[in-house]
Amino acid sequence: MIAADSGRPDDRPSDTRPAPPGSRRDTGGGQMRARTRLMIGAVGALAAAGFLTGCGDAGSSGTEAPEAGASGAGCAPVAGDQLVVLDDDKKLQDTDNVIPAINAKAATPPLVAALDKVSAALDTPKLIELNKAVDVDRKTPKVAAGEFAAANDLTAGIAKGPGGPIVVGAANFSESETLAELYAITLTAAGYEVRVQQIGSRELYEPALEKGEIQVVPEYAATLAEFLNTKTNGQDAQPVSSPELDKTVAALKAVGERSGLAFGAPSAAQDQNAFAVTRAFADKYGVSTLTQLAEKCSGADTVLAGPPECPQRPKCQAGLVEVYDFKAGSFSSLDAGGPQTKNALKTGTASVGLVLSSDASLAVN
Repeated sequence: MIAADSGRPDDRPSDTRPAPPGSRRDTGGGQMRARTRLMIGAVGALAAAGFLTGCGDAGSSGTEAPEAGASGAGCAPVAGDQLVVLDDDKKLQDTDNVIPAINAKAATPPLVAALDKVSAALDTPKLIELNKAVDVDRKTPKVAAGEFAAANDLTAGIAKGPGGPIVVGAANFSESETLAELYAITLTAAGYEVRVQQIGSRELYEPALEKGEIQVVPEYAATLAEFLNTKTNGQDAQPVSSPELDKTVAALKAVGERSGLAFGAPSAAQDQNAFAVTRAFADKYGVSTLTQLAEKCSGADTVLAGPPECPQRPKCQAGLVEVYDFKAGSFSSLDAGGPQTKNALKTGTASVGLVLSSDASLAVN
């Protein structure tokens, strides 16, 4: 029997970030899923003075004064209730699409086909709405999953498998629990006797998946690829995930095979780092992509909000500088996609902030 872990929900291997109280990632331990996004790769030259224009020191608090080089007026924050994600049009982030991870011995064609029905039905807007149903509307993951399955005719055409007991594992945050309930619905329709078990962090459920103590768990392609990569090849292993989904999934399957894991089809739904502004900000300055943000809003009035480590991370401010040549006038050290950053955007104290792409707050009002 696997004990539930109330300490660190779904730890992603590199970047531990505090969970916003009351959020889908806050399980009492005060830390949310650690993500590879902010941490993959050596900072190297990115940390050189002058390159991180406008960055506060990692671990600093408050809004930092811009360093020399953040020329131009920039774009002052604009308050608003609706947040929108700017398109990562040059693919700074790696692909963290939702994907079913399966114990290889359990990965029969009928089981995989049933899980793939969930993947086919999911995209990021639908995942946002599912998270809203649980995190904002306060429905249980099972109820939210059931309503989604009915609305999307999720069980239609599912062929019966050989049956037998299946345990679907879930990390201890609501998105994972809801996805696990969706898997349970399609697997039940395929004739399996399904039980959903909340387990906790990846350090607990991944070994259980390898051993066959659980048979299925909802996962994230790039993050799991890097978790297995460093587990197999050491903490200094070269990253294997990519901004291209096909490459990430190919790398995931390669490292997963060595651990006795198989995978269903990836969904179009992504839960990964993203940069958001208010709808009012986007409309005022005419920005919908990170390229447009860099071109129109690099300058002194622009405030970037994120976690303390953001200025030095190649998937956060350092990456914005390198990939987009975006230079914020100042950096506000807050949290990682939590209530502080979202509140700073909505109240007009930050221009752009780091969020998670499937966050319930991104639901259209």
